[in-house]
Amino acid sequence: MFEGLRKKLKEIKEKIRKKVEPVQVEEPEEERAVAEAPAPEAPPAVTPAAKRKAAPPAPPVERPKRGVRRAIKRITGRELSAEDVDDILWDLHVALLESDVAVPVAEEIISRVREGLVGRRIGIRDDPRKLADEIFSEAVRRVLTPEKAVDLEGMIREKRARGEPAVIVFVGINGTGKTTTIAKIAKYLMDRGYRVVMAAADTFRAAGIEQLEVHAQRLGVPVIKQRRGADAAAVAFDAISHARARGVDVVLVDTAGRMQTEANLMDEMRKIVRVSRPDAIIFVGDALTGNDAVEQAKTFDEAVGITGSILCKMDADARGGAALSIAHVTKKPILFLGTGQGYDDLVEFNPQLILNALFGD
Repeated sequence: MFEGLRKKLKEIKEKIRKKVEPVQVEEPEEERAVAEAPAPEAPPAVTPAAKRKAAPPAPPVERPKRGVRRAIKRITGRELSAEDVDDILWDLHVALLESDVAVPVAEEIISRVREGLVGRRIGIRDDPRKLADEIFSEAVRRVLTPEKAVDLEGMIREKRARGEPAVIVFVGINGTGKTTTIAKIAKYLMDRGYRVVMAAADTFRAAGIEQLEVHAQRLGVPVIKQRRGADAAAVAFDAISHARARGVDVVLVDTAGRMQTEANLMDEMRKIVRVSRPDAIIFVGDALTGNDAVEQAKTFDEAVGITGSILCKMDADARGGAALSIAHVTKKPILFLGTGQGYDDLVEFNPQLILNALFGD
């Protein structure tokens, strides 16, 4: 992940180091002439008689003052100007776009890095590469930090205290790994002591119900289903009623994958949300699709208002731009990262994961 961007960042930090290499301050010419003047030779030995006949001694040549000597060796750091950082920022901008970072997100990062670099004075004892790391990582951290955090477990505990099941609806396009992600979330919650039921509301896709059933059997989780082609909102409603009757803590609603341009299926999704009144709507995206995943998340957010996102296939993603972009574009947090096909291959998202991938040794 981020292999290309990591390499480019190293090159950029080396450029910064070269731009601020310490320079020697040259003293004025007249001071240099004095400093370089040879010391006077020692006078020859004379007898006491010769001393009486000798002429008065010539005035001694004045040696350079101590302050001038220090000026000859004085070394200073550099202050980065706008001209100094223009080519650096251009390289960074290109590297971000090549890593599938969305254009507005790349521009936001560039703006923050420019703000941190221009006018920054780097002294001879400062490590310019370390300072660059600090500026870059802070820019990325601010992009990854959402306006509002989401605490799924806190929401589930609050609903359980009121005797109500928490309802979580999963949305996304076809083939992103949404059904497998639901199984991973079920395992994650069960490991923390919550009772879970799945709603097979993907009644549109062939074998969609059967795929969820296979996961449920492996995990020992009940599934509420109807026939293929049934009303998806009705399936979600039945699952919520089942959870209330049996004291189940969480209802996980699988929905049919749909392109954000399919008007009929988007309307069906709005109906599922209207009927189930979920506590959270989670967008499941494929990290390998880069900017497409960002546009999908944005469209689903506009349609139903997502609570957060889960990015799958992060273990296979060499560029990673979707992770940098989705949280900033939607203003909603990334909740988990999918890192494999196993039920335990789910990692709670923390911005430090991305920062370590970018700036770690």
